Amino acid sequence: MAKSLRSRWKRKCRAVKRERYAVKELARLKKMLGVKEEEKITESEVMESDQVIYLDAGEIKKKKPTKKVVAEEPEDVEMSSDDENVEVDAEDGKKRIFSTKTLKDQNGQYPVWLHKRKIAKINKAAKKNVKRKSKKRRR
Repeated sequence: MAKSLRSRWKRKCRAVKRERYAVKELARLKKMLGVKEEEKITESEVMESDQVIYLDAGEIKKKKPTKKVVAEEPEDVEMSSDDENVEVDAEDGKKRIFSTKTLKDQNGQYPVWLHKRKIAKINKAAKKNVKRKSKKRRR
């Protein structure tokens, strides 16, 4: 059914986009897999070959110079029903303590990843609970 001029044009444009994004995706994939910049090939070669060389961790380790790194595995945070606070290591190296109920840290701030709509929803629910408690006290 998609035989109109507009749909043909759209299909053509999408094909051009796929070709353009394939180059970027391949570059990102190689960067993620640890292929060095010296080994990068030009865009014309990428279009000709259209294949990615996958390396396992052993091969990548052999290519990279070995550094002394103390292997410290991040500890899993245990959540328990009676424990209300959770300690989390931040990227800057500081420890932050989050409340599981309010999702705030020790400074009263929400985590960066928490969406503003979710914050507004939590605040709305908290205000509603405060109103209920105050009505119960009056009776």
